[in-house]
Amino acid sequence: MDLSLIIMQLLSGIALGAVLVITALGLTIVFGMLGVVNFAHGALFMIGAYAGLYLASLTGSFWWGLLLAPILIGVFGMLIEFVLIRRLYGRSIDDPLLLTFGLSYILVEGVRIVFGSDGIPFPTPPQLVGVLDLGIGFFPRYRLFVIALVAVVLLVLWLTLEKTRVGLIVRAGARDPTIMQVLGVDIGRVWLAIFGLGVGLAALGGVLAGPMRSVNPEMGSLVLAEAFVVTVIGGLGSIVGAVVAGLMVGVSISMVALFAPEMAAIVMFALMAVVLLIRPQGLFGVRGRTA
Repeated sequence: MDLSLIIMQLLSGIALGAVLVITALGLTIVFGMLGVVNFAHGALFMIGAYAGLYLASLTGSFWWGLLLAPILIGVFGMLIEFVLIRRLYGRSIDDPLLLTFGLSYILVEGVRIVFGSDGIPFPTPPQLVGVLDLGIGFFPRYRLFVIALVAVVLLVLWLTLEKTRVGLIVRAGARDPTIMQVLGVDIGRVWLAIFGLGVGLAALGGVLAGPMRSVNPEMGSLVLAEAFVVTVIGGLGSIVGAVVAGLMVGVSISMVALFAPEMAAIVMFALMAVVLLIRPQGLFGVRGRTA
């Protein structure tokens, strides 16, 4: 088999993995820092795609949709946390899971009522249409952009969480909220910001995925399954794990699709099973921590 074809398929897997990384990252941040399993994450991914498409159509620019949709949906996520999730802190982990499970159905059905069930094309921005000659083959410009943007977002997020006072407060609040409250930190605002960030990342994933697939009310269901698989493989609550596992899953799906297309849909579940048999807490998870 042609080496250039294998390399192009590998890049396709990295592009797919980049979308999975940014989506799963929102899920794992919320769980790791709040202990909340957000089952509405896939629905919020889908709403992000619709919001990006609507804003791009309204402004005539994909870039405004890419910028504004994650912010607006992130604010919507903060509203969800403040009105619904906050009342369930300190209770069984099943309570927010069931609440967000029901919320996901409400969001999906609401979108279906407003926009219908048919898929809507999400046009690729004119600046990123076509392919780029990499010397060993031609690769879509848009997918290269997705890889680059996700890398930048990851770098900014890491620097914020690890190198700033805000990041220190967020990490300390996740570990011991009582102490932070004693020190005068409004832990409620910290939790609000974390949940909004997680939802905003889901929306960003939806906007980025839009031009690579049609936008439809059901698009979040598969992504939710993929995001949970990535989160479990990487380790519940581990940011590094979400990044590594997302790329592993994306590349695995892409490469298996090249050699055995009929196996592509199940390879991520097989990978998850292998990881859990060898390391039940996930690649970067903490032993004893479960969902």
